[in-house]
Amino acid sequence: MRTIAILLLACAPLACGPIEYVGQVTRRATSEVEAARAVDAAKHAPYWWTRAVEYLHQARVEAAAADFQAANRFGRLAAEAAVQAR
Repeated sequence: MRTIAILLLACAPLACGPIEYVGQVTRRATSEVEAARAVDAAKHAPYWWTRAVEYLHQARVEAAAADFQAANRFGRLAAEAAVQAR
């Protein structure tokens, strides 16, 4: 029983990356990019729009490679750029 508890505690930090990815990239960054798309940010703020779209794409690439720390970082950058684009 004690061995199982130790294993669960040792593996707990490994599960946080995908959970944070869902909140950071799937929800926040994607919705911010969509909000920027709705106000035609590609026309009015092409630099910030391109930056947001490319960071979001790279976040998904990193998540596909199971590098959730990098995916979360790119997701955060995508959300910030999308806010600037709006």
